[in-house]
Amino acid sequence: MPRFDNAPKKSTNLSLNSKVLEAARSMGMNLSQTVDALLAAEVQRRYWERWNADNQEAIAAYNARIAQEGLPLAKYRSF
Repeated sequence: MPRFDNAPKKSTNLSLNSKVLEAARSMGMNLSQTVDALLAAEVQRRYWERWNADNQEAIAAYNARIAQEGLPLAKYRSF
């Protein structure tokens, strides 16, 4: 997953719901910071969603192997 912290900012244009924008401004919200944080969270969510879909076959194969053979170091577990 690419890291997004400490990346330079870039100007962009957004079209937002005017009533929501007015309410956010009246609350003193930092729009850039809020949108940046929410967008980063959504990008991360979609990244992992895609990663899980792309790797579903390998995950299923690993889980089947563990179900059949058990954990490789299970004999060393103390719990």
